[in-house]
Amino acid sequence: MARVLVIDDEPDVRWLIRMSLERAGHEVLAAEDGLRGIAVAQKQRPAIIVLDLMMPVMDGYAVLAELAKDTRTASVPVVVLSARAIPDEAERATSAGARRFLEKPFDPDALTREIDALLASG
Repeated sequence: MARVLVIDDEPDVRWLIRMSLERAGHEVLAAEDGLRGIAVAQKQRPAIIVLDLMMPVMDGYAVLAELAKDTRTASVPVVVLSARAIPDEAERATSAGARRFLEKPFDPDALTREIDALLASG
C-alpha cells in the first residue's frame, strides 16, 4: 500500500482514480488544482503523484517545476494524465520530470498497473 496524490481539476476523474487505487489497497489524497496539490505533496509526502496538465490556478508543467525545486518532493515519481493529444506532449511532459504519460480517456486498471510498477521499481 502506498500514499498516492491525485491532482486533477475534474471531480469525476479524481473519483474514478480514487476508487481504482483504493480497491488496489492504496491510500489516496486529492487536490483540485496545482497550487493545492503542491501544498498537499509537501505536507503529506506521497509515494507517487498522478497529475493533470490542464488545470486552473497552476497547470501541470508549473506543478512539475515546483515539485522538482523542493527537496521534499523532487524524488516523488509523477504520472501525467492528459487530454492534450498534440504531438510530442508525452515527450514534453517526461522532459519536464514526469515518469509516465497516459492520455485521457484512460483505463483505471492500466493506471493502477503503471503506479504499482513505478512503486515496485523504487
